[in-house]
Amino acid sequence: MISALGTAAFAQTAEAATQTGSRFDAAFWGTSAVIVVLLMISAFFSGSETALTAASRGKLQARADKGDTGSQAALAVTKDSERLIGAILLGNNVVNILSASLATALMTAVFGPKGVAFATVIVTVLVLIFSEVMPKTYAISAPEDLARRVARPIRWITLALSPIVAIVRLIVRGILRLFGVKTDPAGAMFSLHEEIAGALSIGQATGAVQKEDRDRLLGALDLGNRSVEEVMRHRSEIEMIDAGLPPAEILQAVLDSSHTRLPLYRNERENVVGVLHAKDVLRAVHRSAYDGEGDPADAVRDFDVMAVAMKPYFVPDTTALDEQMREFLKRRTHFALVVDEYGSIRGLITLEDILEEIVGEITDEHDAEASRTLTPGPQGDYVVDGTMTIRDLNRALDWNLPDDEANTVAGLVIHMAQSIPEQGQVFSFHGYRFEVLQRRENRIAKLRIRPLSRKQADEAAAQGEGGLPG
Repeated sequence: MISALGTAAFAQTAEAATQTGSRFDAAFWGTSAVIVVLLMISAFFSGSETALTAASRGKLQARADKGDTGSQAALAVTKDSERLIGAILLGNNVVNILSASLATALMTAVFGPKGVAFATVIVTVLVLIFSEVMPKTYAISAPEDLARRVARPIRWITLALSPIVAIVRLIVRGILRLFGVKTDPAGAMFSLHEEIAGALSIGQATGAVQKEDRDRLLGALDLGNRSVEEVMRHRSEIEMIDAGLPPAEILQAVLDSSHTRLPLYRNERENVVGVLHAKDVLRAVHRSAYDGEGDPADAVRDFDVMAVAMKPYFVPDTTALDEQMREFLKRRTHFALVVDEYGSIRGLITLEDILEEIVGEITDEHDAEASRTLTPGPQGDYVVDGTMTIRDLNRALDWNLPDDEANTVAGLVIHMAQSIPEQGQVFSFHGYRFEVLQRRENRIAKLRIRPLSRKQADEAAAQGEGGLPG
C-alpha cells in the first residue's frame, strides 16, 4: 500500500513539473522578450522628451553654427513643441499600455488569477526604474548631447504620428476652449529675455556671474523696453545759453560749463535755435583772432555765435532707447533734445546717457560729482538725491522698487503719497521706509531710505493701502 501511495505522489509531481514546464515554453520567453523591448522603447521616449525639452537652444544653436547636423536636427524638431510632445507622449503611452497588457496576460497564464497582481507590481517597478527615472536622470545630466543624438529618429516618429497627433490636438483644444482656455499654437516655447535674465540671476546667486556683469547684460537687454523719457536729463537741469548775450559772455559761459555741447535759445528757453559745441567755438575764435587782420579783441567782440551753432535735433519722449542709440550712430551725433506730444521741451538725452544704462555711471575729470557711491548709515539706511532714478538705485543696492509709475525716487514718493510731502515726513511702502530730508520749493531734494523687515512691512501695510506715513 505504501508503494502504491509513493507511486501516486511521484505521478502527481511529474504531472506538475510537466505543467510548469509547459508554462515556461517558447511563447513565454518570446512574450517576455517583447516586453523587454517595449520597456526599452519607453525608456527611449522618456529620455528623448527630457533631453529635447531641457536642452538649451542657445547651446544647440552655437553647435549648429559650427556645422553640427545633430544640433541642427534638434533645433528643427523642437520648433513645434506641441506636436513634438504630443508624438512622444502618444508613442510612450502606447508602448507602456502594450507592455502592461502583455505582462498581465503572461502572469495570468503562469499564476492564474493571482497573475494580475504580480503583473501590476512587476511592470510598475520596471517602468518606474528602467523606463522613467533612469533615462530621465541620464538625459538631464547631458541634455544637449542626447538631444542631438535622438533628434533624427524622433523627427521620423513625429512625422509618422503627425495625423494622429493633429486629431488629438484638435480634441484637446476643443475641450480647453469649453473651459475658457485659449492656446496659441504660434506662441514661443519660452521668452528669450526671461530665460537670459533668469540664468544671470541664478549665476549671480551661485557666484558664477559677478553683479556688475549681470547688470551690464540686463541693461543691454532692457534698452528696447525703456523709453527716452526714463533716462533723459530733465529740463530743469539743462544748462542753456541765451543767444542774445554778448559774444564775450557766451564764450565765458562755454568755458565755465563742464559740458561740451550746450543748447542755445532766443528770448525764452522753449525757443531753442541751435546747439553750441565747445570745440567749434574754439576753432571759430582762433580763426577770427589769428587768421584775420586787425585787433584779435575786435575779432572776439564781433564773433557770431549762430555761425558755428549746429541745428538742434529733437526726438519724441516715447522713443525706445535702442532705437535712439541707432539714430545717434546713424546721424553721427551724441546730443538730442526731448520733446513731448505738444512740442514742448522736456529734457535732453545723450549717447552717454544710453551707454550708462549698460555700463553704469560714466564720470570724468570735469564731472562735479565724481563719485556717487551709496554708503549705508548705522541703521542700514541710505541718503539719496530725489532726482536719482529708481533703476539706478535698484542696480546699485540690488533692490526691487517698482518703476512703473515714476522714474525717480522723489516721483515714486509723490505718487504713493498723492501729494508733495513736507520735510520730515516719513512713509512706508513696498517694503521700504522713506524719510523726506530736504525739500526745495515743490521738489523733494533728498531722502533717507532703508528696507523694512517682514514684520515692519506687514505693520505698515496694515495701516492702510499704499504708502502711508510711518
